[in-house]
Amino acid sequence: MRTSYDNFDRIKYLLAIFAVAIVSLSVYNSSQLANDMSEEEQKKIKLWAEATRQLANNEETTSLEFILNVIEGNTTIPAIIADKEGNIFTYRNITPPDSDPDTYLKKEIEELKEKHKPILIKLDEETVQYLYYDDSTLLKRLAYFPYIQWLIIMTFCAVLFLVFTSAKKAEQDRVWVGLSKETAHQLGTPISSLLAWLEILKCNNVEPELMPEIEKDVNRLKTIAERFSKIGSIPEKEEENLQKILEGTASYMQKRTSSKISISCTYDADAPTQMELCKPLFEWVIENLCKNAIDAMDGAGEINIHAFKKEENLCIDVQDTGKGIAKSKFKTVFKPGYTTKKRGWGLGLSLVKRIVEEYHNGKIFVKKSEINKGTTFRILLKPSAIN
Repeated sequence: MRTSYDNFDRIKYLLAIFAVAIVSLSVYNSSQLANDMSEEEQKKIKLWAEATRQLANNEETTSLEFILNVIEGNTTIPAIIADKEGNIFTYRNITPPDSDPDTYLKKEIEELKEKHKPILIKLDEETVQYLYYDDSTLLKRLAYFPYIQWLIIMTFCAVLFLVFTSAKKAEQDRVWVGLSKETAHQLGTPISSLLAWLEILKCNNVEPELMPEIEKDVNRLKTIAERFSKIGSIPEKEEENLQKILEGTASYMQKRTSSKISISCTYDADAPTQMELCKPLFEWVIENLCKNAIDAMDGAGEINIHAFKKEENLCIDVQDTGKGIAKSKFKTVFKPGYTTKKRGWGLGLSLVKRIVEEYHNGKIFVKKSEINKGTTFRILLKPSAIN
């Protein structure tokens, strides 16, 4: 079943593909420009070599003014002309040191040989010279430009993605907080009315054996309204008996589910029982995990809530024998909008994660799961939460 979060993931992937396409096209165009410029420089250096040859031969048809303009026109391409013995005749756009310049230029020739094949200048049948050259500074900068451009564009896309994600998350948070508080407000009036009617029924001695159960359900509605009212605000934590909370929640859920579903709670003797918790919200966490487990078992199965100490932390495992969760969905199940049910908004586990991690400084994750065998959710409370 496709969810709203799946659609958001699809948009993210499309944006990523679009960004890669833009970067690739930009890098390709810049690379082509660098190649074209390199070819132009090679043509210029060959023309410079030919001008040097003609100047050396001093042919009658040679225009000395034109040749000199060609030679003097090279103001960017480093070049050295030497004979086959390595004797240097001239150089351009290279600044040797004042001390021992010949040694420096000969070393430069060796480096230039590695960069470009030298151009042969044939002065006559016996006399030849070689022109060694390098790319101009501008071409070298242009060669690095595609990578710099790629880095800038990718950085921009990353920042844009983070801004978009943060804005979306902030908007979702505002919607959920507003929805929660409005729900609590709307529940307040009928709950007050039900409490009043409950007192009237007690006074008139109407079905006294049913009154305790009705009162429990009305009080449960009050608890639910209180939970919704706390979303978006900093909850007040008090020292609570976690063992009683887990056992009470298990008992409450057991009475309100199928008799074919068994809900048990085990609490290790060495596990701490007194905890700093917001009781209404933490009960909500356990209830949500149990409800999800019940939905996953199609009316029959087992749920075990197990609390134990691991190193310095308290762990609470909620294990079921339901349909299981694919490994690829272990993190997705906690994201807003994810649901496999025909009804619901897919906010249950998202709120569970927020209550555990933001309000109780803990952690919740899928410990293990096998398809058609069951799932174990683990809550990990850090030492600061243990009294």
